[in-house]
Amino acid sequence: MAFNDLLLQVGGVGRFQKIQLILLTLPLLLTFLHNTLQNFTAAIPTHHCRPPANTNLSEDGDLEAWLPRDGQGQPESCLLFSSPQRGPPFPNGTETNGTGATEPCPHGWIYDNSTFPSTIVTEWDLVCTRKTLLQLSQSIFMAGILVGSLMSGIMADRLGHLKVLTWSYLLLVVSGTCAAFALNFSAYCVCRFLLGMAVSGASSSSMILNLEWLPIHARPSLGLLLGFVPTLGQLSLAGMAYALPHWRHLQLLVSLPLFVTFVYSRFFVESALWHSSLGNLDLTLKALQRVAQINGKQKEGAKLSVELLQMSLQKSQAQPSMLQMLRSPALRQLFFCITPLWFVLLFSLYGVVMSLQSFEINIYLAQVFFTIVDPPFYFLGFLATKSLGRKRTQTASVLLSGVFIVTCAMIPLDRIFLRITMAVIGKGCLIGSMNCLFMYMGELYPTVMRQRGVNVTNCLANIGSILSPLVGMTSDLYPSLPLFIYGGVLVAACPITAPLPETLGLPLPNTLQDLERRWKEKSGQKQQEQQMVPLQSS
Repeated sequence: MAFNDLLLQVGGVGRFQKIQLILLTLPLLLTFLHNTLQNFTAAIPTHHCRPPANTNLSEDGDLEAWLPRDGQGQPESCLLFSSPQRGPPFPNGTETNGTGATEPCPHGWIYDNSTFPSTIVTEWDLVCTRKTLLQLSQSIFMAGILVGSLMSGIMADRLGHLKVLTWSYLLLVVSGTCAAFALNFSAYCVCRFLLGMAVSGASSSSMILNLEWLPIHARPSLGLLLGFVPTLGQLSLAGMAYALPHWRHLQLLVSLPLFVTFVYSRFFVESALWHSSLGNLDLTLKALQRVAQINGKQKEGAKLSVELLQMSLQKSQAQPSMLQMLRSPALRQLFFCITPLWFVLLFSLYGVVMSLQSFEINIYLAQVFFTIVDPPFYFLGFLATKSLGRKRTQTASVLLSGVFIVTCAMIPLDRIFLRITMAVIGKGCLIGSMNCLFMYMGELYPTVMRQRGVNVTNCLANIGSILSPLVGMTSDLYPSLPLFIYGGVLVAACPITAPLPETLGLPLPNTLQDLERRWKEKSGQKQQEQQMVPLQSS
């Protein structure tokens, strides 16, 4: 009797699984919002230099007399005339010829508060020479996710997924609330780093707890559900940000409600599979019997015993060591294909979704456009993996996403509708590619190291999400340069999929030997095809 049989005996997908699935999934709607929250809390409103405090504008003329104009006749955001400049009107509508001496905003800035009454930009003047600090704060958050994924994995192995989940939600509430009351930018960045750690720990622990309490036949449905959770959350973020345009209020709204989750998370049941992996069969028995009681299967739960669990659960194959895994050529090749591909996808995805303001449309509409595209492409990718296979779908989706994003970068900035259309389609292809790769990854890694392989791959690939905001700084050189980079790396990454084998319709590899056998069969087929080509030509 395997562990899946034990789950079926105590109720399968019963009342316990349904309640836990709901209570663990609902908080993720808020948890994932922190990833893109800075699109609104760090929005950059229109701004210009503030004239000297002792200036009498009514006497010295209009405010425009202090503001130089750019080539398009718009006020410069980061320059101020040293003294007011007056002159006759010019054809472009300006009132000055711009020949006066200028200086870089010595008295601060005046912001247009019509859309965003308060953001971290307006509060700490993160504009002009300090503009790069915005990308730095997002990279710090992504670095927190990387550190959190490493620490939560280690702590979950020792303390259990439930304790990591509970403390992650507490950290989410505390760090999110502290970020809302941060007095300076440095304190805000520290809170964002801790938020990243908490987001990683809460999301991974929630997924694993749900996964390990579900029978095998119900796990694909969990993947489908978790694919829609970020989409629903991002759609709600646009509405919440519109209703609460003050950044501190919005920060509190996505943080404080998770205190309720922290309270009730203490009553979840720890994974019986984790207890058994440590040899604590008595705790495994208690967990299974408690689940059986909640599911109304008390009689089936009473039939379980430590002796039965000992016979059922201690027959699993020992996991290979890291040294054994590194010695496997097939595993090395697999790892060095999957990791760069996942890196590129995260790099480009976060680069595109965190640059909503660069498309110069209403940011709330942009958030909706970039979110509603996810479900159609999610289903298209799912259907493509069933008909074309994982490998072809992966290659095509990566290539198309890169092509559409590069096309968006090539379109003139004044063609707003066309640019946003290309970007939205490119982002949809990215979503389809990521969902395909997530499924593909689970089918490529063997069972004995699937969880470790996926975790290590995700940790290293998260470096891409850390570097992505930093690339946004290149927009000062050329506005569309970041999009060229995000799309270009996707196109360049297409050949990475060439060595990967197709997994459609094949059983999951259980051991390293199964993986090596599959790669040898793929290499043999390739050599056979190469030998047949000259025969056909002759």
